[in-house]
Amino acid sequence: MTLRRLLFGLFALVCTALLGAAPAVLFGAGTAVAHSVPVASDPANGARVDSGPEQVSVTFNEALQESYAALTVTGPDGNQWSHGDPVVKGATISVGLGELGPVGDYTIAYRVTSADGHPVSGTRTFTLTEAGDGTPTSTTAAQSDESDGGVPIWPFVVVAVVLFVGGLAFVLRKPKNG
Repeated sequence: MTLRRLLFGLFALVCTALLGAAPAVLFGAGTAVAHSVPVASDPANGARVDSGPEQVSVTFNEALQESYAALTVTGPDGNQWSHGDPVVKGATISVGLGELGPVGDYTIAYRVTSADGHPVSGTRTFTLTEAGDGTPTSTTAAQSDESDGGVPIWPFVVVAVVLFVGGLAFVLRKPKNG
């Protein structure tokens, strides 16, 4: 067996493996399977409360990284009602919450970094049923980024195509007769 045939066979094997893995990478399991997902919150999602708790928290299915964590509470008036910086302990992120203000729906917006380094964001809500005398911490409404925030796959596809074409050109090149 010549070296050229051996290289071609090895190249064909690698290409077959890459092409076989492509559907799994492109169309495989959804991102929620691989990343942290909320399993509970306090107050519970959709809960009705008479007064605001001292803090709110969201608990996930796995431990979180402490970097870049965000947790805010926005009231029905669009004001921010959470106090202080969020604290991450294991799988739970929490932030202080003082007395609330107007009756209505309050949104807990979170953005955390899962154990695998992937950012995860979303919201939970609860309803205040009795008006409070609290003062908001900010009049700027918090916004949650609902996007996945993951690394795009197109650069990997481009690199794979370039490597494939380059490898094929190398294997199929004609040797010099001299």
